Amino acid sequence: MLNNLITINARKYDGSLHRSWNAELISRDDEMLTFVGEFENEFVHSDLGVIKCGTISYEYYWLDRWYNIFQFHEPNGDFRNFYCNVNMPPTFINGCLDYVDLDIDVLVDRDLSYHILDQEEFAENALKFRYSSDTI
Repeated sequence: MLNNLITINARKYDGSLHRSWNAELISRDDEMLTFVGEFENEFVHSDLGVIKCGTISYEYYWLDRWYNIFQFHEPNGDFRNFYCNVNMPPTFINGCLDYVDLDIDVLVDRDLSYHILDQEEFAENALKFRYSSDTI
């Protein structure tokens, strides 16, 4: 499946690596990059529950916006949910997409109800990493 494999790095405000994974770049224009990836292993997430091996993730990154969106589909293709990250605008250099994750996430369920997650983590990290007032 993965022909145009790109490394995606989610970083903390100090630049340290938080998470890294590979996904296939499926479209690109001046403002947005779209990727597709597949979970190679089952993953347990405190808010998403169990993400099965084979779950598909369509990932949307705007180069000038402070968020990204993941659209998850079960291994059988059924829509699972959206997961939206608040982050600093990403950079895309030398086949690597990097962004600073600002902790707050929005989980959007199938019925389009939503839950704002990790506000406490944002408050803690804003102090720990000294987020600028513009970032806050």
